[in-house]
Amino acid sequence: MRNQMSSVLSLVIAAAGALSVRSAVAADKPMGIVSHVKVLSDKVQDVSSIEAWKGSFIKDDMKPADKGLAIWKSVAMFGLEGAPIESGMGGGEDCNHDVIKTFNVYGCDFCCCSAGMVEELGRATGMETRGWNLHGHNVSDLYYDNSWHLLDAAYMNYFPKPDGSLASVEEIRSAVKEWYAANPQYVGNLRSYKGGWKNGPALLAASPLLDAKGSFPSVFCDWTKTMGNYDGGGGTPSAHNQGYFEGYQVNIQLRKGERLTRNWAFNPALPHPYLPKDEYGILDAKVGQGVLKFSPQYGDLANGRVGHGLVEYDVPLADGSFRGGALVAENVSSKGEDKAGPAVHVKDAAKPGVIVIRMPSSYLYLTGKVAINAVVAAGGEIVAEFSQNNGLDWSEIGRFKQSAQEEIDLGSRIENRFDYQVRFTMSGAGTGLDGIKFTHDILQSQRALPALGKGDNSIAFSAGNEGTITITGNATDPNCTKQVKITDFHPAMDNVAIANGLQLTGNGSATFTVNTPGEMTRLRFGGHYRARDARDGWDYQVSFDNGKTFQTITRAAGPTVSSCKYVTVDKVPSGTKSALVRFAGKPANTTMMFRMRIDADYSEPQGGFAPIKVTYKWEEDGKAKEDVHVARTPEDKYTINCAAKPTMKSITTEWAQ
Repeated sequence: MRNQMSSVLSLVIAAAGALSVRSAVAADKPMGIVSHVKVLSDKVQDVSSIEAWKGSFIKDDMKPADKGLAIWKSVAMFGLEGAPIESGMGGGEDCNHDVIKTFNVYGCDFCCCSAGMVEELGRATGMETRGWNLHGHNVSDLYYDNSWHLLDAAYMNYFPKPDGSLASVEEIRSAVKEWYAANPQYVGNLRSYKGGWKNGPALLAASPLLDAKGSFPSVFCDWTKTMGNYDGGGGTPSAHNQGYFEGYQVNIQLRKGERLTRNWAFNPALPHPYLPKDEYGILDAKVGQGVLKFSPQYGDLANGRVGHGLVEYDVPLADGSFRGGALVAENVSSKGEDKAGPAVHVKDAAKPGVIVIRMPSSYLYLTGKVAINAVVAAGGEIVAEFSQNNGLDWSEIGRFKQSAQEEIDLGSRIENRFDYQVRFTMSGAGTGLDGIKFTHDILQSQRALPALGKGDNSIAFSAGNEGTITITGNATDPNCTKQVKITDFHPAMDNVAIANGLQLTGNGSATFTVNTPGEMTRLRFGGHYRARDARDGWDYQVSFDNGKTFQTITRAAGPTVSSCKYVTVDKVPSGTKSALVRFAGKPANTTMMFRMRIDADYSEPQGGFAPIKVTYKWEEDGKAKEDVHVARTPEDKYTINCAAKPTMKSITTEWAQ
C-alpha cells in the first residue's frame, strides 16, 4: 500500500512539474519547442556547459592543487592532441579554442587549443592563468598556493617537485638548462644520449606519468620531446594567454517532427572541418589503439573519437503544429485549420504569407539540404531565402513560379555553422507548401555521449525552456569566406578597424544589437583581447533602453599582450527582447579584440514540455539491443541493464507521438 501511495504521489508531483513548464506558454500560442533536452549516463561526466563541468569535476572541499589536476584530467579525457581544426574563426592555427565545444563537438584539438582550454577552466574556478609558446609547443600555467604550476593536457604531463607541488614552466626550463650545461655534448644532439630518461633532469624523471620507456600517455610525447620543448630553442618564450572563446553550451531543442540521432560511429564519406592532412589517423581512431591508446584508463567507453549524427526536421504543416516551432508564421492557414489545401497556404491572398524556420544546432553542420514540396497556383509564387546572421540579411536559395518538388543543397552556406534561418514567402490564393523537410549530417564527439557500461546504468533525463541567440564570427579576416564574419552582424563601429582583430584607432567602440524571440533572461559575452599599455583596455557595456544609457559591467584592462575576459549579466529588465552590447575604449598603445562572443539567453515564447522518446541502440556479443523510454516529465530517471559489455551504436531523441 505504501508503494502504491508513493507511486501516485510521484505521478502527481511529476504532473505538477510538467504543468509548471507548460504554464510559461501563452494561451494563444501552441507549445512547440522543448529546450535543453539532456540525457545523462552515470558512466560519463556531464560537460555540456561550464557549470555542468564544474558539477562533474570540481567539489566544494577541493584544494586548489586538486582542482588543477581535475582541470588537467578533464581536458586530457575529452580533448585529443593532434588535429588542428579549420573553424574559420581566424587567429593563430585557426583552431577551436572553446573547451565545451571541443568536448562535445570536435573531440580533438591542437596544443594551443588545450593550453587555452586549461586557462579557460582555470579562470572558471577562480585561478590566475598564463600561457607559453615553447620550442614547438604551447602550454599553460595555473597559479595557486602562491606559485605557478604547469599542467600540460595536450602532451599529458606535469612534473612534481620534491615537496610534491607541481613545477612551473620556468622551473622546468631551468632544470633542462642546468642539465644541458652539465652535458653540453648533447645540446642539439639529444638522440645520441644513451643514459636513459631516469638519468636526465631529476625534475622530469619525477613525473608519475612516464612509463618504463620514457613515454607519456599521449603518443605525441616522450622524455626526449619534452627535453626539446623546454630546451630554450626557438627563442625566449614569453608568458601570455593563448586566448579562447567562451559561451557555447549544449542546448538540444526538439520540435514535433524533429529528430536528433547521435552515433558512436565515424563516416569517412562525410566532409570534415579538419586540415586536409590527418597524419595521425585521428578521424577514424579506435579507443585503446593508436592515438587513443590511453583513453580506456580515463573512462572512455566510446568506439572512437570523431562521431557523426543526423538532424531531421519534417515540419508538421498540415495540422498547424508547425506554428509552435516557427519564428514567424504570418498570414498562413493549415489544412487542419480551414480544411483547404495545400498543407499550409496563404490565408489572405491580398498579401504574402510568411514562414520563418530557425535551425539552431548544438553540433556542427557538415551537410545540409531542405526538401520543398511547393504548390503554386496560377499567378502565385514562393520564394525561399537563407540567413546566416540571425535574420539580419537574406539571400535567395529558391524561387517557385509553378508547383514542384525540389531538394535544395545548402552546401557551403552552412559550412562551420551551428545556426541559420530559412524564410518562405508565399503569394497568391491557393499557393502554399505541402512539405518542408530539413536534413543535416552533423559532427559530434563520441567521447561526451552518454555511453552505457556492463551492468546497471542510471539514466537521468531533463529538459528546460530557454533558447539562445549568438553573435560570434571571424574578427580577424575581412575577406573570410569559410565562416560568418563578425561584421556580418552589422555592428556600429566608431574608430574601430579590422586589423587582425577589432582594433581601436581612436576613442571609439563596437556596438552590437542582439534581439531575442522571447523575453531575455541573461547576457553572456566577452572576448580574447590585447591591451598593451596600462591605459589600454575595453569597457564592457550594456544598454537595455536602445542606447539611451549604457551600464559598464567590467573592464578588460591592460597591460597585457593577450588575455581573456567573459562576463554574465543576469539582471535583465522584465520584458526585454533587445539589448545593445558595446565594447568601448581609448587606446594609448594597442587595444584589440581577437575573438569575441555574445550569447543572449531567453525564455522560448512557445516553449514548454512534451513527452520525449529516448532510443538507445547497442550490441552485446554481436547481438543488437535497444532500449526505448518515454520521458513524460521534465525530470526523469530510469535504468538500463547491459548483461555484457556493450558496443554503443546510437542515441536518438525526438517527441513521443
